[in-house]
Amino acid sequence: MTRSEIPQTRLRVAHLNPHQPTEFAIRPDAAGRETLAAELGLEGLPKLAFTGRIRAVDGDAWTVEGRLTARVTQPCVITLAPVSTDLNSEFRRVFSPHAATPEGDEVEMTDDELEPLGQFIDLAAIMAEELSLALPLYPRAEGAMLDSPETDTPAEQGRKPFSGLADMLKDRKN
Repeated sequence: MTRSEIPQTRLRVAHLNPHQPTEFAIRPDAAGRETLAAELGLEGLPKLAFTGRIRAVDGDAWTVEGRLTARVTQPCVITLAPVSTDLNSEFRRVFSPHAATPEGDEVEMTDDELEPLGQFIDLAAIMAEELSLALPLYPRAEGAMLDSPETDTPAEQGRKPFSGLADMLKDRKN
């Protein structure tokens, strides 16, 4: 079975071969990584690779699956020091013409597995979304810790309106 290797990121579904998988490997250059880092609010994105394959399933649907590897730099949530994290995650998306695009104010949640299939499959958009989903929500620098209540000064404790609530409730029970 022959497989085609493709460099472009936006693929017309009508041009994909339904009888064999289409392999892809996207490794953005420095300018592309810098643009994506800015869009996602990252301090840096020195490494990014998005590889996998697209194949036809169930007659008229398409599966996009593969692996995302990256090195990202984000600010620590405590100290704001740069935190470098290596990401390595697998992904799988199923695009179907039977999945409707949600419309209106009240949206009923559909099958999480299916996404609407249009004329194109945009690998760059999938890559950006998978990267944003893989990012650590609360990156921490090594050794960074929040202060414990015992180390708070009296002025800092005075700014915590519920700090004495447990003592008040205990006194009330007695």
